Amino acid sequence: MGRLRSIDPEQAEGRVRELFEGPLKGKAFNIFKAMANSPAVLDAYLSVAGALARASLSDAEREVVQLAIAQANECAYCVAAHTQIARGAGLSEEQTVQARRARMDDPRLHAIATFARAIHDKRGWVDDEDVQRFRDAGFDDGHIAEVVMTYALAMFTNYFNHVNQTEPDFPPAPEI
Repeated sequence: MGRLRSIDPEQAEGRVRELFEGPLKGKAFNIFKAMANSPAVLDAYLSVAGALARASLSDAEREVVQLAIAQANECAYCVAAHTQIARGAGLSEEQTVQARRARMDDPRLHAIATFARAIHDKRGWVDDEDVQRFRDAGFDDGHIAEVVMTYALAMFTNYFNHVNQTEPDFPPAPEI
């Protein structure tokens, strides 16, 4: 059990109930049940995730960021969850492992993983070479902004799960 109270979607009220009956219908995962302690937090998460779903980075590309950062932060919950989500977005199991290592065979996905890890490792203070390598892989300034926002969302969920000690409700990811 997590440290925060788990809000049962069936018992939820107000805005939280609306979210569980709307965008989260059928997705009563432990992370959302803990976020539901604050309608503002759950709304914010869904707003950012929803906006990123309309971004130019593909679902698979955003999942590469999520996996690289979840592994770097040792967030077992997010590693497990995003391994499953990434598989649904078209990544193979081997690619999910590669993303976690930030060493991918696919050059485009490799550029995303290494740029995300550079942001993480350098606490955002990437150098000109990091940015140029990302651009040389075919990405533009919009992509840079989207990787930064995807990174920020990953950091939020990773740290939220660390604070809460969220119990995974996804199958464990392969060991690396």
